[in-house]
Amino acid sequence: MELSDVKRLFDDVVEQIGKVVIGQVELVEGVVIALFAEGSVLIEGPPGLGKTLLVNVMSKTVSCQFRRVQFTPDLMPSDLTGHSIYDMKQQAFSFNQGPVFTNILLTDEINRSPPKTQSALLEVMQEQQVSVDGKTHVLQRPFLVIATQNPIEHEGTYPLPEAQVDRFMFKLLVDYPAPADEVDILGHYASGKDPRRLSDFDLRPVLGSEDVLAIQNVVKQVIVEPKILKYIVDILDASRKWGSVTVGPSPRAGVNMLLAARTLAASRGRDFVTPDDVKELAPWILRHRLRLRPEAELEGGTPDETIRAILESVEAPKS
Repeated sequence: MELSDVKRLFDDVVEQIGKVVIGQVELVEGVVIALFAEGSVLIEGPPGLGKTLLVNVMSKTVSCQFRRVQFTPDLMPSDLTGHSIYDMKQQAFSFNQGPVFTNILLTDEINRSPPKTQSALLEVMQEQQVSVDGKTHVLQRPFLVIATQNPIEHEGTYPLPEAQVDRFMFKLLVDYPAPADEVDILGHYASGKDPRRLSDFDLRPVLGSEDVLAIQNVVKQVIVEPKILKYIVDILDASRKWGSVTVGPSPRAGVNMLLAARTLAASRGRDFVTPDDVKELAPWILRHRLRLRPEAELEGGTPDETIRAILESVEAPKS
């Protein structure tokens, strides 16, 4: 695997996903970049906009193990991580792996389950391991969680614990498709293609798990100059001191920005990171890590507006 191969493979994966998922370019690219950077993704949007479909399609394009868990109010932590079962023949306990033992884990409607169940993913997402009955079980790499959730104001949802939210590299937003894209979506059905039957779309696998690991290793060759590192820290520092912000981003946000910026640069065919890479990624990385003051929210302020203002206030390094 060479660094120059990353752009070609990135474009191939995006092209294959685009056969089924119409529009939503930012969403598709964001999920693929997160896969290459081995970072988890939180996707938020109303029902019916193709969040689950996107992950299903990606699992066909990237030949990795894939599992889906539908989060419900009665889902237990052991339903995710697994549990020990007493084997009468062996006269000993054996561990029965849960669905987290995979490469790509889709947690559908993650905010439909209470915080106790959501918190079962904390160790999984950060350390890629599961601790049960005093034993640690390491997950296979590559591993990422792609979680979908409905907007928090919808009935029957629970807010995610802040510690878990911070473990997501990106938070991507899904909006209604443009009219032209919606015409193309209907065109699929009109021509006899049904996204519920992915065999209709002639999808082909582009990558395997070993390829993903190779990409994650080769993007470390992307050059990040000290001025870019300082620019990332300046953005984080300004976010923490911003007047309308009560809780700012953690150092993990800066690490994620560095990893994602390297991957984005390689996906664009470059071997160096630019300030524009950081600016492009900032909303994805910061929008779920900023908590606004109540008065700012009452005035209609949003994290994305705040991030735009912060980026305008921080001077970008010159080339």
